[in-house]
Amino acid sequence: MTLLAAEHITVARAGRTILHDVSVQAHAGEFIAVLGPNGAGKSTLLKVLAGLLKPDAGQVSFAVRAIGRTPHLATLRAYLPQNPHLEWPISVERLVALGLTPHLPATGNLPASFQPAITRALELCDLTTKRDQIATTLSGGEFARAMLARAIVGEPRILIVDEPITGLDPRHAMASMALLSDIARAGTLVIASLHDLTLAARHCSRFIVAVDGLTMADTDLLTEELVHRAFGVRALLTGQGDSAGFTLLSPSEK
Repeated sequence: MTLLAAEHITVARAGRTILHDVSVQAHAGEFIAVLGPNGAGKSTLLKVLAGLLKPDAGQVSFAVRAIGRTPHLATLRAYLPQNPHLEWPISVERLVALGLTPHLPATGNLPASFQPAITRALELCDLTTKRDQIATTLSGGEFARAMLARAIVGEPRILIVDEPITGLDPRHAMASMALLSDIARAGTLVIASLHDLTLAARHCSRFIVAVDGLTMADTDLLTEELVHRAFGVRALLTGQGDSAGFTLLSPSEK
């Protein structure tokens, strides 16, 4: 089932075209990695797909309805930005509960009916022991996992995450990618911008590779040749599936 369709998206800022005539169709159960060098327009594309940035041209549709006309979009789509910030001294539990904002009362304690979902999200992101800790005292990696827990707590149909494993230690980066893969297999559309080519190759079912605001490739297979075209580095691919791995070589090596 097509959950999200972007048609001929163009975004320009300060006289620079960031995205130019980009079209993407995404389906339930896919785990799509958006790859590309810094400045290629990945974050801009994710914001447009999430309905948070209006393109200068083109349209994004959710389940065949224009995203701006989709009722209760916040209950259907979750978005995790790159480098999120928090200024309020609230508990980790309350931070995660913000992912249920469309259902939360304006004031007072969290309804008891929300506790199972919050507990599950904390467990999935290895934060059970941090539940009552003030979120602003978390380490960078712990905070990143708390924000991921906030994004998944409402079990959205579309989950869009911008660099969700940046700053995580290897164990938690691997665990977070496995979690996102599991969420996709359960039927959610997951779209993530990533820089770790090995973890992308192991877990993602599809790869959108962007260079200078263009979709250079939209493929089910991440190859050495595609990595070289996108990033300008030689890469050696070893293994397949769960054992796939990329070793990056200097541009001069063959």
